[in-house]
Amino acid sequence: MRRTFAIVVLAVASLLPAAPAVAHPGPVQHDEQITFHAWQSFPQWLSGRSEGTRAVPGRKPFLTIGGAAGTADGWDYATWTSPVQRVGFGASELVASWNADTPAGTWLQVELEGTYTDGRATPRYVMGKWASGDQDIHRATVDGQSDGVSSIWTDTFSIDDASAGVLLQSYRLRLTLYRKAGTTAAPRVYLAGAMASNVPDRFTVPASAGHIAWGRELAVPRYSQNIHEGHYPEYDNGGEAWCSPTSTEMVVEYWGKHPRPEDLAWVDPTDPDPQVDNAARSTYDYTYEGAGNWPFNTAYAATYGLTGIVTRLHSLDEAERFIAAGIPVVTSQSFLATELTGANYSTSGHLFVIVGFTATGDVIVNDPASSSNDAVRNVYSRTEFEQVWLRTKRYRANGTVASGSGGIAYLIAPSTAHWPRVPGSSNWLS
Repeated sequence: MRRTFAIVVLAVASLLPAAPAVAHPGPVQHDEQITFHAWQSFPQWLSGRSEGTRAVPGRKPFLTIGGAAGTADGWDYATWTSPVQRVGFGASELVASWNADTPAGTWLQVELEGTYTDGRATPRYVMGKWASGDQDIHRATVDGQSDGVSSIWTDTFSIDDASAGVLLQSYRLRLTLYRKAGTTAAPRVYLAGAMASNVPDRFTVPASAGHIAWGRELAVPRYSQNIHEGHYPEYDNGGEAWCSPTSTEMVVEYWGKHPRPEDLAWVDPTDPDPQVDNAARSTYDYTYEGAGNWPFNTAYAATYGLTGIVTRLHSLDEAERFIAAGIPVVTSQSFLATELTGANYSTSGHLFVIVGFTATGDVIVNDPASSSNDAVRNVYSRTEFEQVWLRTKRYRANGTVASGSGGIAYLIAPSTAHWPRVPGSSNWLS
């Protein structure tokens, strides 16, 4: 099973009037449970169990190889295992995030070990084999990982049947850092973390109150994935499937970061916006065979010195707090054309960037599924957007039931940025 990113009936050509926003006074109660925890400070790196790794202090502390713990298949390696992190509730899903530099001849593997609420241990699951480039290894996830209670679906740990009552109680992350045997280059890991959540099955969600960032719009660059249709089909069939890396690249460049000319030298010079082609190649998962791997996208953003994590948000109110802090929010959603007025397409999974809110609370997005860069800015109804983004269940056109993302978001910003503290949430870094 793979997460599918497909857009059909595409006809985005111009901005259509958004439906009027509906006022909902007072706080809105949500029943989802979401938490994010990261290891990134020098004391946090020291708190883990090291076998050949060492923690380096400084303005931006990191974990690297000290003396290798062993050699296998031509690679020296060292490992670091985090302390056990209690979730605080029974979690049904978990997505790991990591930020690292991997010079030529190096790479890393991220694994998850957990304990269920009935006391049993999970297997040691591989969450990703990753390098910023693709010359030494092919970054990839691992299919077929399951123990009958939980499974790994590309980049997501998932309880197979949450209604059975056995959920994830705690976890720890294990990092294995690799370098070519006999060499001295080594990965530097700046952050390792995970979002754990329990979002109940729901076709609808309560509307949020808003009025936090209404009238605020961030100047995020606009890139269309569709103008790359047919480009480099070896990376997820070309641009028509590049919603995730295109959205990620928009946010990377919002923060003033850009690929170096040598990073783009492989792209046909006649291709528009070669940085989008580069982002697709740099996020491509050779097992999933797509560029939509969530943590691979935030890890790519982090190679520019940014901090990037995958999490869930509770509501558009929470997204507004990030916009108010100057931080764009990349969101994952699926919908029929009739469910998001003005989109003019249906999708089983699509990413775009919340860049602001109108004076009446509707959502301003950079939607890469647009006919040109000039058409990327769109305004979508607040009520409709909140439903298609936060729900976990939806109906296909044929009446069958499919899944929704349940509020998945990429948060990408400099490490010095102010990540807003949101009441009732731990979706920030401090």
